[in-house]
Formats: sequence, C-alpha cells, structure tokens
Amino acid sequence: MRVIYLFVALFITSSSIAQINVKQYENVDLYVKKLGPLPLLNVASIADTLTQNFTDKTLKSRAIFSWIANNIALDPKAVRSNDTKNIQPENVILNRKTTPLGFSTLVQEMCSLSDIRCLTVDGYSKFNTDQIGEMPDDLNYSWNVIQLSTSPSNWYYVDAAKASGSLDKKFMAFTPLFSDCYFFSEKNIFNLDHFPDNNAWMLGSGSKTAKAFYDLPIIGTASYIYKTQAFFPEQGFIKCNTTKANSFTIKLQNSAEILDVTIIIGDGATLSKPERINFTSSNDEIKFNYTFKKEGEYPFKILANGNMLLTYKIESASD
Repeated sequence: MRVIYLFVALFITSSSIAQINVKQYENVDLYVKKLGPLPLLNVASIADTLTQNFTDKTLKSRAIFSWIANNIALDPKAVRSNDTKNIQPENVILNRKTTPLGFSTLVQEMCSLSDIRCLTVDGYSKFNTDQIGEMPDDLNYSWNVIQLSTSPSNWYYVDAAKASGSLDKKFMAFTPLFSDCYFFSEKNIFNLDHFPDNNAWMLGSGSKTAKAFYDLPIIGTASYIYKTQAFFPEQGFIKCNTTKANSFTIKLQNSAEILDVTIIIGDGATLSKPERINFTSSNDEIKFNYTFKKEGEYPFKILANGNMLLTYKIESASD
C-alpha cells in the first residue's frame, strides 16, 4: 500500500475524557443512527451535522467515528488491488465504500472540519490465518490516532475500518457489523492487532518488529471486550500431533465475565460446528486443553461468550 501520511492530531483536555462514560457514547451513537446516511450532504455538511449538538471534542470524534463506521463499507475490489484512486473524502462519501486508508482520510477530514486534530498512521494488520507468519511486501493497513492533551502519553487509537465490519478470507465480500471496540481502544490490545510503520506511533507495549507481529495469532473483538493481557501459545502458528493435547492459557483483565468458551475449526467448506469446551478460570486466566485430531492445516478460532477472542493457524499430523 502506498504510504500517505496525513499529519493531524486531536487536542482535548485530559480531564474531559474521564468525564465521558459509556452511557454518553450510547447517546451519541443513538443520535448518529437517527441521522441516517445523510445521502444529500457533502463531507463538510455531514461533519457539521454530526458534531453540532456536542461541545466536548471526545463526543464529537465519537459521532464522526460512529457515523463513518455505520455508513461506509470496506471495498473488496479496492482492498484486493491496493487501489488508492478513490480514497479522497468526497469520493468516499460519493461511493460509500473504500479501503482502510480511505476510512482514515475521511476520519481525518471530518475531524479537521470540526476543529479536532488527528493523525493517520500507516502500518500492518492481519485478517486471516494465511497471513500468520507471512510478512506482506507492502504496508496493508491504516488507522487514526487522537490526542487528548499536549502530553505525548495522551494519544488514543481509532480504527473506523475494522469498526465497520469485515471482509471474507479472499477479500471478495464485506459483512457490515459495527463494533465500538475500536474507539479509544486499550492501547496494548490494539498493538496486538496493529503494527505501525513508524514506531513513534506504538502507543504502549507491542511487538518489536513487524515480523514478530505477524507471528502472533489474530486478535478478535473479545480481546478488546475482556481486555486480553497475555496468551499462550504466543506463536500464532502451531504444529502439533493428532494424539497429544495442546494447552491454551489466556490472561484477561475481565476473566470472571467469561461464562462460555467455544472453538471453531476450519473455514469455508471445512468449517466445523461451534464446540463448547470445558475450561477453568482462576487468577484472571482461562485455561483449557484440546487435541487436534483432524490432520492438515486450518484455522482454530477461540470464542469467549460468543465473541471472537483469538485465531491460531494449526498444522496437525499423525505420528
């Protein structure tokens, strides 16, 4: 992906974010939903309509994020070809679909029009198990960073593209599904899911190199919801035997909230039915064992309370 840096930054007082609660976000999202797609307005008019009822810049940026994630789709064809021809904000609004870079440019433009400063970060992310352990030739993803004060530590992540839904494994079809996990995300968790081209925009702990990032399993929305702290195995590609059990340990800040752990093996025509498994939960960790009796290479998805937690790539063989 061609690197396009849009040097923008969102300024807001550090005290105001502490005053924002989930209920206020819900009210913003409800307001945005009532506005609908605003099909007759241009970028500037949409930005003004979205933010005119809010004085706090956090709520303004939430309105922008929520509207974009709910009304713009990932464009499978453009993503497959890394097409950057229609990433300009007005083109994104006209087409209602774009690449992750197009999402980021639109977030940037609407923030700028709303007197909010913001930055676009280019880098890497993973979308399917074929990418685990395989570094791409070029940058393949973009997201935004929002600044809450002049302190270097008060920057926060926004990813409107992932918040909008997902593409299938072959990048042929888009499934819309709004997720607020990608607004002001937990930084260390976001860094398990994204890797910036410029390490200055690694806001917290994360992989030291892009290669190390691609060796990790794929991070799902449940990791944001229940705040994944660590996991074992750490490597996303697991070679194993069809007769021996494999141990999995996932440390979560909110492990007590996990009532159900489900696994799914395979994809496409080989996709298995969800299988509930027995697990233990103690000391902020969930643990379970599983034997991969099926030979071959395939995805192994772990769900917590019905939400995707982690996805590994398995290669299982008999003796």
